[in-house]
This record gives sequence, structure tokens and C-alpha cells, in this order.
Amino acid sequence: MAVTLEQAQRVGYTCLKALLRFAFMVANNLVAIPSYVLYLIVLQPLRILDSKSFWYIEGVLFKWLLAMVASWGWWAGYTVVEWGDDVKAVSEDEAMVLVNHQATGDVCTLMMCLQDKGTVVRQMMWLMDHIFKYTNFGIVSLIHGDFFIRQGRAHRDQQLVLLKDHLEKYYRSRNRKWIVLFPEGGFLRKRRETSQAFAKKNNLPFLKHVTLPRVGATQVILKTLVAPQENGTPSGGDAVRKESKSKGLQWVIDTTIAYPKAEPIDIQTWILGYRQPTVTHVHYRIFPVKDVPAEPEALTNWLYQRFIEKEDLLMHFYETGAFPPPQGQTKAISREMTLSNLWLIAIQSFAFLSGGMWYCLFQYLYHCLF
Repeated sequence: MAVTLEQAQRVGYTCLKALLRFAFMVANNLVAIPSYVLYLIVLQPLRILDSKSFWYIEGVLFKWLLAMVASWGWWAGYTVVEWGDDVKAVSEDEAMVLVNHQATGDVCTLMMCLQDKGTVVRQMMWLMDHIFKYTNFGIVSLIHGDFFIRQGRAHRDQQLVLLKDHLEKYYRSRNRKWIVLFPEGGFLRKRRETSQAFAKKNNLPFLKHVTLPRVGATQVILKTLVAPQENGTPSGGDAVRKESKSKGLQWVIDTTIAYPKAEPIDIQTWILGYRQPTVTHVHYRIFPVKDVPAEPEALTNWLYQRFIEKEDLLMHFYETGAFPPPQGQTKAISREMTLSNLWLIAIQSFAFLSGGMWYCLFQYLYHCLF
């Protein structure tokens, strides 16, 4: 089949745009990530004198870095429409966010749609695969205090112990509020067959659009971060309150990401922008943590039920193009999530100006020393 001139021009334009976007992303990383690291190195005395202020500044810089990632998708036309509960209402409380996992673009989508949720992004901790540690963003996540979890049965028990230690050491000391995890433990396409076989063996529902979640990390988070109660009061009384200055984990936010035609966006598409503008749909449902069972078997059943509900939500979405209305209502309300182009340009400009400042500073020091 012959290629028309118009088709060739379209392909050429797409390739040129992808090349320019990739060059911009590389330049963005080369100035933004080293600047983040250098700012925090210079601020180490503040960390000793006033740890709270240090982690506040780090959180702001972290949020800006995530906004830069969000801007790559935003400017390519990859936008988000939100459904269900309004999570802004609990943005100042501690919450655990459970998300279905289809592709690498899921993380980018969250980086985008959580930008307008108050202080959430700067006070957020991520649980992610240990491979992420070796990416260009790995050093940022290490400094921020995210947890890298190694997958596989051989590592599972040890990883849960390490997660508990990590939460006790870093979560409250760095004033974290939200913790994000993907309980399925991997991408849908990689885990679906194994999950379906497990479901069949254990007489569980057949799931196509999600997989049965793993419970270990969720259980550790709840045990570690939920304030223990005694007759309605945190056990330990004033001593606990003074030590933690926190009400503990208060909410579980069940988050479901849906892509049109069940075609997820991966990180390569997010960076290169060769896919046509796409609207990703994100559905939230908020549960009080007091309604989440603590016992392992009951918690497993509760978590399985959340993902069975996700399956129903996604089936409805793929059939109708919208999520179903909440129980007792006749119409589902959606909200278009927006970002300010002026704000995105401002933080990108700050990153490049910072890179230029550090370069000039090192040039000056080099000439002074040599």
C-alpha cells in the first residue's frame, strides 16, 4: 500500500516532535535532578538545626520535580478526569492510597492528578519496585524517603520487615501524610494469568481488568501507621500523642485508573508524546480506616472485595465510557483536573535557572582552585 505525501508528513512531524520532546526531557533531567540534590546538600546544616523546615523545603522541591514530569504529559494532551469521592477533603489527613497497576504511565498519571490536592505530593511516600531505584529519578526517591520493594516469594518476608522498619524510621520523622502502593505487585499484563489461575484454584471471582492483590504491604502499613486505640483514646495516652503528634492513618483511598479502550499509557509515550491526546479517568472511593479489618483473613477478604469492585468499575467504564454513579444516585459526576501552564512554565524556568547557577558556581570554584 503506497504511502501518501500527507501520511509521510504526519509521520515525519510525529518523529520530529518526539525527538524534540526527548531532548527537552533529557535537558530537564540534567538540570532539575542535580539541582534538587545540590540544594539539599547545601541545606544540610538546616536539617540538623531545624529538621521540620528542611523536610518542608525538600517536599516543595519534590513536588516541583513531579510537576515537571506531569508537564510532559499535560503538554502532550494527556489529561485526567476524576470521578467518585473528592479526595481534597482529606488532603491534610493521613491516608493510604491503593491503586490498580496497568503500565508505567500509572505513576505519571498520579503525579499529575495529585498536583492540585494541597500538600499531598510534597508529603507523600511511594512504594515502588526496586528497579525504579536505578532510574534517573531513583536518587530523588532515595532522598525523599520512598521505599523500594523487591518482588518475588523469596524476598517477601524480608521485604515486609524492611518496610516496617522504614515506616517507623522515616514516615513521621519526615512528616509524611499519604502513602501510595500498588497492591497487585506488578503490571496487569504480567500478573493476570497467574492471578486467574490462583482465583480458579481458590474459588475466587475471575478478574480480567485487575488482578487479585497481595496483602502483605497493606497489612504492614495498617499495623505500623494506624494509631492503636483503647476505649476511643490512643493507647499510651499523652506520651503517644506527644511522640507522634499525629492521629495516625485515618483513610484508605481506593483509586482506580482507567484508560480509553483499555490501552494504558506507558512512560515512553508520556515522554515522546507520539500518541494522540488522551483523557485518563481516575475514580476515588474513600474508606475510614476504622472500617478496615485488622485481622489477616478479614483484611485479605476486604482487599479482595475492593479489587472485585474495581473490576466492576472498569467493566462499566469500558462498556459506557464513564464510571457508574455512586449507590443511591442516578448520575455520576466527573471533574476535569487542570494544571496551570503559567505555573508549569515557572517551575521549569526555575529548574533551568538553577542549573545555570550551579554550573556558574562550579566554574567559578574551579577557576579559583586551579
